[in-house]
Amino acid sequence: MTQLTENAVAPALVLATDGEGRFDLAAFMGRKVVVYFYPKADTPGCTTEGQDFSTLIDQFEAADTAVIGISRDTVKKLDRFKSKHDLKVILGSDEDGTVTEAWGVWIQKKLYGREYMGIERATFLIDREGRIARVWHNVKVKGHAQEVLEVAKEL
Repeated sequence: MTQLTENAVAPALVLATDGEGRFDLAAFMGRKVVVYFYPKADTPGCTTEGQDFSTLIDQFEAADTAVIGISRDTVKKLDRFKSKHDLKVILGSDEDGTVTEAWGVWIQKKLYGREYMGIERATFLIDREGRIARVWHNVKVKGHAQEVLEVAKEL
């Protein structure tokens, strides 16, 4: 599995989203896009991250930047998650794992000595030409959305 690096062309990204929508990264050419991957809907860190990006969504929009959060949850679960926490970001469902694998965020993890495969909490900022401008791996949620916003404003 290859890790995506800055200046690389962002891989194709077409997903079903909450609200029976569809997200196609190619349709956002000419705009900046934040693509953040999170392990599981409705867990504490993932909820906080979604809320933090949602709180700043107007500022992201003002910076001509779209925001999508991606997990392997079903669209139905994403709909409940978004509604329960009043999230304002697009939520994409990668149920079959093709996107998380293509983006290099489906990784081996350890918890209490047990190894398993899961999503790395990672964020990619895509520039107007469809290239990866910035990558954050092993994201710590506190303050992350604000940091991404500051970088997006400068781009």
